[in-house]
Formats: sequence, C-alpha cells, structure tokens
Amino acid sequence: MAALIDVSFRLSRRPRSAPRARAALHAVLGDWGAGGDLLHTAELVLSELVTNALRVPVPSDRQVGVRIAHSSTDALLRLEVSDAGSGRPEVRRADADETEGRGLWIVEALSLRWGVSPRMGGIGKTVWSELKAPALTPAPATREIAAIAVQAGQSVRAWGTWHTVHGVRAERQATGGLAVVLVLEEGPPLRVPAGEPLAVRARP
Repeated sequence: MAALIDVSFRLSRRPRSAPRARAALHAVLGDWGAGGDLLHTAELVLSELVTNALRVPVPSDRQVGVRIAHSSTDALLRLEVSDAGSGRPEVRRADADETEGRGLWIVEALSLRWGVSPRMGGIGKTVWSELKAPALTPAPATREIAAIAVQAGQSVRAWGTWHTVHGVRAERQATGGLAVVLVLEEGPPLRVPAGEPLAVRARP
C-alpha cells in the first residue's frame, strides 16, 4: 500500500500504554484533518489491538510496536500492533454478561478488513486493521525559523492554531530593533521581533 505517511513508535508493557497510543493516534489524525467519526473508530480499534498485545504472556522488557499509515491510492488507514508473542489471535464471541473478551470482535466489526501477519524483522506477530479513510491529507512537516525568514504562503502557529500568511513586511520598533508584521488571511496581523522563532509549515 502506497502510504502518504508512515508513523511508527514503541510502547512499554504498562497499562498506561493504551491511552498513550490513543493520544498519539489522535495527534496524527488531527494533523491530517480526520473527522470525528474516523477518529472515534480508529481510537477504538487501536485501543483494542494495543490492549490485547499488552496481555500477551511475554517478558516484561518486550515492547509493543505500533504503526499508523495512510494510503492515498486505496483511501485506507492501516493500524498495526506488533508483539513478541506466538500464536494467532481469534475472535471470541463473549457472552452477554462477560465484561472482557470482546476486543477482536470490536476490531472485526469496525474494520474494513483485519488480519495477522508474521512480525517484520523479529519474533512474534503483527495484528492489523484497515479502515476506510478517503479524505485524509497529511499535514506538511513543521519547523521553527526566525520571524524574519517567514514567507507568504507558509502557515505559522499563533494563538494556539495555524494561520496562513498572506503578506510579510518589516518595520522599525521604537527601541530601534527590527520587527516583522505578518498579515494573515484571517484575524489581526501578527507583529513580532524579527529574530523570534516561529513554528511554520508550507501550505498543503
């Protein structure tokens, strides 16, 4: 699958790793502009996959691997969770009064398709799920530069959100220093010292 972006990270075998995985997924999909329905579904699926991997009986120093990828060709979001355990997990139909055992049933119900593959480059396995995600567009990479180097067409982070720069001009401050005024497509102009670092990214 031709992924537009491929994010991988590892988690320790601790209970707090499941919420950490959800937070990381939320950040990635948030940058892609994913809608609430996809965010909710993906978080449920990833949470179940990670929770199952954390329950696999392996040494505590063995980490859990997570990979998030999106394919523009297939319009799919792929979630992968790898562990060092053997065997092949199977869907178990839990009784109505059971509070556990529904993890893979949830994954199967929410996924376009899912499966299990040998773990790449190591022992164990990878459990994966694919979700339909036709409208995702990865955000461009963010970097930090001096305000004087910002150019029209870039986006800057200010007041907690991203703003596209429509124009840039320099002016002298009363103290004699140089200031930069960034004219934004929306909202008031941003006036900052020329050397102040700003988070910027190119227009998608």
